[in-house]
Amino acid sequence: MHTNQTMDFVKQKHAEWAGCSHTKMTVMESLDALDKLVDESDPDVDFPNSFHAFQTAEGIRKAHPDKDWFQLVGLIHDIGKIMALWGQPQWAVVGDTFPVGCHFQNSIVFKDSTFAENPDNNNPSYNTKYGIYKPNCGLDNVYMSWGHDEYIYRVMKFNNCSIPEEGLYMIRFHSFYPWHTHGDYTYLCNDKDLKMLPWVKEFNKFDLYTKSTDLPDVENLKPYYQRLIDKYCPGKLYW
Repeated sequence: MHTNQTMDFVKQKHAEWAGCSHTKMTVMESLDALDKLVDESDPDVDFPNSFHAFQTAEGIRKAHPDKDWFQLVGLIHDIGKIMALWGQPQWAVVGDTFPVGCHFQNSIVFKDSTFAENPDNNNPSYNTKYGIYKPNCGLDNVYMSWGHDEYIYRVMKFNNCSIPEEGLYMIRFHSFYPWHTHGDYTYLCNDKDLKMLPWVKEFNKFDLYTKSTDLPDVENLKPYYQRLIDKYCPGKLYW
């Protein structure tokens, strides 16, 4: 699972995916594509990921009816998983995320059993507390393990989508459980990161606790969310 999540691998994936040269499609088309995907890393769902998208968005809509951008983040936070439909192994798409280029903290899921053969573990440039980073350098300057969070964050940035910074943090770091749930890696954070952390925590409540086998009426909800898509990330995006 984590053997290949190295600094070299992450840089390779940035070069491969961050240029968004794979295809063009709308956000709603990407959501429809997720009907073909079941996240193997998520023990709470055994139905297509698109339903979870609408469940999360609707949970946020009820609690935050005045924040349409937050509702949209709930809808799109997992659409980076479309990489799994384009030939990427699920270990490089789903699951919890963590920094590479520094010591792997014990709060990373399966830390004791899945990092033994990761070569960065034995690289003195990477296996110290700070590794290649400076204290409080800011998460903008940190390489995260590669997955759907980082990819869809890059897609949003590349296409100049107008989602507020709070929403972009939710997108990029919603799977960074060692940080937002266990309190690790704060020594890499700057003031901006710590200011954004409560927003990521607020999002996490809906990501985790809206999953249910009571599936939403997606077709009935689509017109409302299409209006949000048109507002913040309209038209065909580069992927």
